[in-house]
Amino acid sequence: MIESPRLFLTSLYEVAVQAADPVSRMKDLLPRPPSSGRVVVVGAGKGAAQMARSIEDLWDGPLSGVVVTPYGYECTTRRIEVIGAAHPVPDMAGLNAAQRLKAMVKNLSSEDLVLALICGGGSALLPAPPAGFSLGDEIALNEQLLSSGAPISAMNVVRKHFSTIKGGRLAALTKARVVSFVVSDIPGDDAALVSSGPTIPDLGTRHDALEVIARYRLKLPQSMLDFISSDMAVAPHPADAVYASHRHHLVSSARISLEAAAEFARASGVTPVVLSDCMEGEARDVGCVQAAMAREIALHDSPFTKPCVLLSGGETTVTLSSLSGKGGRNGEFVLSLALAIDGLNVFALSADTDGIDGSGNNAGAFADGSSVERFAAHGISGDAALAANDSYSAFSAVGDLFVVGPTGVNVNDFRSILIC
Repeated sequence: MIESPRLFLTSLYEVAVQAADPVSRMKDLLPRPPSSGRVVVVGAGKGAAQMARSIEDLWDGPLSGVVVTPYGYECTTRRIEVIGAAHPVPDMAGLNAAQRLKAMVKNLSSEDLVLALICGGGSALLPAPPAGFSLGDEIALNEQLLSSGAPISAMNVVRKHFSTIKGGRLAALTKARVVSFVVSDIPGDDAALVSSGPTIPDLGTRHDALEVIARYRLKLPQSMLDFISSDMAVAPHPADAVYASHRHHLVSSARISLEAAAEFARASGVTPVVLSDCMEGEARDVGCVQAAMAREIALHDSPFTKPCVLLSGGETTVTLSSLSGKGGRNGEFVLSLALAIDGLNVFALSADTDGIDGSGNNAGAFADGSSVERFAAHGISGDAALAANDSYSAFSAVGDLFVVGPTGVNVNDFRSILIC
């Protein structure tokens, strides 16, 4: 029997985050140094600074470079410069960082080697709008995408067609050999979609981007629509000769984290059930579905017997119905689930593995069968909070926010539901 469900769920999260650390895999996949050329490191994402520090420790030889990471995610490095920039809405620091990365690789020769460190978050961190457009245009596009309810894979198809760095364009600028190390935050682990693939092209077309824009009713300026519709928006093709010597390695993913958490649960006497590592959809809907599964187990010991823990990864979305509420997709998932497990011996934690859920200071939140009652004791209607996209306020009032700070890794959401 689990004596402290909250401590158990916290331990699962910690094990999952630790397993997502890409260092051990990177060590085994490092390429041979060039015989005479330079080694330059570029990178972007929520764990880019930590990956850069690891490369410094692992690489036996000279290197230099620049990586960009969100403010607050920086760490101390010796030879690789770390630049902080805004996330999830781009800023001027990100625009300048994107220009730095492009300039750094542009003049390299075929004798040189580029090590690219790519993890989730780089799409916002590397704004690089096409000629004739401004940072403000890319900010407006990003804000539309973030509030649309589109999955991350769809958002990145649009982003790469309105950029001079995404969709493999950064790697296309150089004659050097490029080896990319990718930490996936994309359901399905398509490396070319992580951070909109600055060094890895994919087969997505501008027609796919226009379909996403139409499907999610994005209200974009006509000038932006005209550009994305034009030949100027065509992204590089993976078969282009410039990529012939390039390689990429997936060094961490949600699947690896979930398997580690499952092993920990098993060793603790709890049956793990891994539902999926690539779950998508509206956070509140996913919460309802997983709550229904938990209710079935709690009430009928079917299709799994207690004690067991349901584990899942991937990235849900939130379509905003209110601009006044506060909270991210993990908070919204847990709030929706809390309303449906009222009174049951069920405990849950949903949190982003990067340590930040949405724009708050929390990674996610806890919930259990007493959450609704505790909300009411503080004068809070869980249903009203959910309708207002205000999970943060609800969980803050009852002390159930999960706060860990930036972790330096990012393999998307980690959801765990313990049924006792």
